[in-house]
Amino acid sequence: MKGVQFLVDEQGNKTAVLIDLKRHADLWEDIYDRALAASRAGEPRETLASVKKRLEQSRKRAARG
Repeated sequence: MKGVQFLVDEQGNKTAVLIDLKRHADLWEDIYDRALAASRAGEPRETLASVKKRLEQSRKRAARG
């Protein structure tokens, strides 16, 4: 694949990758998004319903004051 190079160790194992960001910006965004999601895997989740409720309450408070 043009614009992608792998760095290898003494045994020939791939250890890193160089990506031409001008050519593969969309690929980098996908890789970054997956890494970010994986790093947040252990964080607590919030349901859509609770987010909507919190936003509605916040809007009501803002309208009052």
